[in-house]
Amino acid sequence: MRSPYEVLGVSPTASPEDIKKAFRKLAKKHHPDANKNDPKSVGRFAEANAAYEIIGDDKKRKAFDRGEIDAEGKPKGFEGFGGGPRGRAGGARAPEGFENFTFNTGDFQRGGGPQGGFGGFEDIISSMFGGRAGAQRGNPFGGDQTVRAAAGQDATASVRITLEEAALGVGKRVALSTGKAVEVKVPAGIQDGQQIRLKGQGFPGQGGGPAGDAHVTVQVLTHPDLTLDGNNLRVDVPIALYEAVLGGKVRVPTLDGAVDLAVPPHTHAGRTFRLKGKGFPAKSGAGDLFATVHIVLPAAPDAELDALMEKWRADKPYDPRKK
Repeated sequence: MRSPYEVLGVSPTASPEDIKKAFRKLAKKHHPDANKNDPKSVGRFAEANAAYEIIGDDKKRKAFDRGEIDAEGKPKGFEGFGGGPRGRAGGARAPEGFENFTFNTGDFQRGGGPQGGFGGFEDIISSMFGGRAGAQRGNPFGGDQTVRAAAGQDATASVRITLEEAALGVGKRVALSTGKAVEVKVPAGIQDGQQIRLKGQGFPGQGGGPAGDAHVTVQVLTHPDLTLDGNNLRVDVPIALYEAVLGGKVRVPTLDGAVDLAVPPHTHAGRTFRLKGKGFPAKSGAGDLFATVHIVLPAAPDAELDALMEKWRADKPYDPRKK
């Protein structure tokens, strides 16, 4: 049988904390409930457990280092098969403080002793799996394990979508904290920060218990033009000076494609137009889109425009701020 240090992948001078960390890593990796399709995981899990039972206990570790017990925890030169009290065979007695091992066909049992049972192992497994380690265990060297049925922990994930995708709905492939990727159907009308629950997609349960759920948090990205205001949308629409004076049709972005907005003649800057039903969808009905126009002058100076404005100022002055 391999040395417990070799099994856990640590050196004989490793600290108790390093030994504990190494065991936690192996136990989590090879736990049978997380490796249901790998029958060899039970043996690897049991081997790590047995190794930790030896060098995870200070007294047993010292006894192993002194050569008093072997890698199975049995006193060297002491067999413990069919002997007298505390497993004596031929007059040999187990050293004080060690467990009495009785091997039966297809079974493995531990007797009394100050450190009997799986105390240290249970504490670690319980901390890793949410305090749901089993109350009873069978053969840790490859046989079946009996654990208390318990639901698995919930998994988490997040997904980023555009405002259009939030409004219309979309399918996204999402990586869960369990390590697997699933297809998530994001419903139309979902809001930023809302969660989607995927039943049974969390971490596997123990002892036949149900798997946990997965909770996917949705993050709606900022739109370059549209701003969400409740279930309504707002957009700023730039128009030319002549469009404000003479009127015309301008293109306005919406969640399902651009539409034409009729700007009437003599439209003031800052005027807001309402496009009914072009807002964000909701159970009570879609909101509206509010388009506010802003007059934009030519980028480059224009001599004709300057001359026209000078003549206008001289012939037809007016004060837009008098009110």
